[in-house]
Amino acid sequence: MKATRIHLLRHGQVEGFQQKRYNGQGDVALTDLGRKQSAVFAGRFQHQKLTAIYSSDLVRCRTAADQIAILQEVKPVYHAELRELHIGDWEGQTWEQLQKAYPELWQARLDDIVNVAPPGGENLLQLAERVRPVINEIIAAHPGGEIVIVGHGGVNRVILLDAIGAPLDRLFHIEQDYGCHNIIDYFTDGIAVVKKLNG
Repeated sequence: MKATRIHLLRHGQVEGFQQKRYNGQGDVALTDLGRKQSAVFAGRFQHQKLTAIYSSDLVRCRTAADQIAILQEVKPVYHAELRELHIGDWEGQTWEQLQKAYPELWQARLDDIVNVAPPGGENLLQLAERVRPVINEIIAAHPGGEIVIVGHGGVNRVILLDAIGAPLDRLFHIEQDYGCHNIIDYFTDGIAVVKKLNG
């Protein structure tokens, strides 16, 4: 049987992108470029027959999923479990603000990104534990299929790290630009192969 192929996309550029900040699970609006990036995805897949389209239920991801679905025969399925890392009290704040307000906790998270959570939020391990079952279900539901998943920077990195068998603490060793396209092939023997990264 042929591999199940996942086209793993990151949503388009969001407002406030000029400053590094944690948007978390807030519904941040796309910029004009972000909306164009969503439309470009639709064109990219217009000559492919997709088996399924999945997306985080946040608007910045749904926009791309909805655009892609216009030219497909499948409707998007939105999953709250595919949302970005829940950043708690840090939502919407810039890295600069957080470094000043929480210097010790900021450093603690740098030292142990996997286990240390922001106030009221989740750590990277908790993110992985909610994302992994959904990805496994999607793969199992569409053997040999061609699937699109529209996700977030943190979510996508977890999926990619799992695909190459790398530990979660290597999160920032993978780049995920706004509007990027990754391809992962999942084989029936459990092996995953990353065919395209941050394209």
